[in-house]
Amino acid sequence: MNRTARIIGLGHQVPARKVGNAEIEASLGLEAGWIKGRTGIRSRFWAEPGDTLSGLAAQAAGIDRKEIGLLLSPCRRLIICCRRAHRSWRTGSALKRPAGSTLQGACAGFIYAMTFADGFVRLHNRPAIVIAANILSRRINPAERASAVLFADAAGAMVLAPSADLGHGILGSSLASDGSAYGLIHIPAGGSSRSFAQEIDIAETRMTIANGREVFVKAVEMMSRCSRQALVTAGLSAPDVDRFVPHQANARIFGAVGKSLGIEDERIVKTIAAYGNSSAATIPLSLSVAHIANPFRPGEKSWLAAAGAGLTGGALVVGF
Repeated sequence: MNRTARIIGLGHQVPARKVGNAEIEASLGLEAGWIKGRTGIRSRFWAEPGDTLSGLAAQAAGIDRKEIGLLLSPCRRLIICCRRAHRSWRTGSALKRPAGSTLQGACAGFIYAMTFADGFVRLHNRPAIVIAANILSRRINPAERASAVLFADAAGAMVLAPSADLGHGILGSSLASDGSAYGLIHIPAGGSSRSFAQEIDIAETRMTIANGREVFVKAVEMMSRCSRQALVTAGLSAPDVDRFVPHQANARIFGAVGKSLGIEDERIVKTIAAYGNSSAATIPLSLSVAHIANPFRPGEKSWLAAAGAGLTGGALVVGF
């Protein structure tokens, strides 16, 4: 089968409320400039009750809804993804509505979801849309400095469609996990670790980062290793790739990854300063922001890399 999956649409959406560092530094008793100096973040966006992000990001990506064969989301619950599919396509025939599914991959979720969607498009010859939407401001522990300064709310979307050009879509990939580091970033009552019948302390529903230094070391190692393996799979080397689009976890992390791979700073797509860390949404958001500023050209190659809770991670080399 010579069919590939071409990226034909990108979109993103953030809430209206912009939160500068000064507000958070004041609440945590930090000196001015502390957050920017350690994370690279200047501001982030936090949602208000009733804000919706995923649908607007999908609209920005742009495609006739009747054409979509799969709606995939690296969000927490399958029911949400299916409800999004129903709301978006409920006016059409049931036979024309897309399949809906979700993948858990934390900050690396978009890498996993795009890999799945790429395979669907190649196999079924129908377009797929991947929507990553995270409202992490509701998972912040306001008293924990490590997480309170990082997390943000945003959504990003990508549309993949069948193509006969072998230079399109995923050219090389590498996925990884390290369960020994499971406790470094987690929500104590997250996932299925608690029964629905149990009473849960609000503190257990919030993100916690146990050891920021160890997270840094493991994330840099995982992203660098997966990036090298993805390049080898694609038959390329770092100089062959036009742009590096990393998960926007922390400017120090992707700066260290870029240095280890010999990537010049100007080839790294950076959105963390203005948008913060919105987990799985950062890569599609960054792709969309970069495309608006400087559109991806036919034949251009980029690679995407992420590492996050679990630990899970991966890298993709993608052709436009």
